[in-house]
Amino acid sequence: MFALSTGEDWNLVMYDCNRTPQSPIPCVEGVNCSSGSAFNYWYFMLIVLVCSHVMLNLFILVIIQQFDHYYLQKDESLKQYQVYVVSFMKVWKKWTQDRYQCKKIKENQLVNFFKELGEFGTKDESLGFSEEYYDSGEAKKQLLKMGIKSN
Repeated sequence: MFALSTGEDWNLVMYDCNRTPQSPIPCVEGVNCSSGSAFNYWYFMLIVLVCSHVMLNLFILVIIQQFDHYYLQKDESLKQYQVYVVSFMKVWKKWTQDRYQCKKIKENQLVNFFKELGEFGTKDESLGFSEEYYDSGEAKKQLLKMGIKSN
């Protein structure tokens, strides 16, 4: 079964198990003949398909695990995005829906919004402008650089 699971010459084993005195492949009774049946072909094909499917999935699993372990950085941008989107949604909800029951933020609240958003992480990692790193004037300059348009 191990040799069959590797896929190496499984068809020869299948044909050998189907040798009967009535089969077109000649055999010597008691030496190399077996009591084969019509289900042997289906059995071997099913075994090979299942084993190759399992082996292929194991092979892919090893590749993915090694890629994840050695090639993805710990500070990957997708992982950072998951953290950022949660903090952004909390602050956004606070400044829009909790205060004004709307989904838009008012232009005069942008500076305060970004200041609170800046409390998550360091100066280089944060999404906003915390008071620790930016004063009000610097935060307003950064907002102007963003080019946020209001209607």
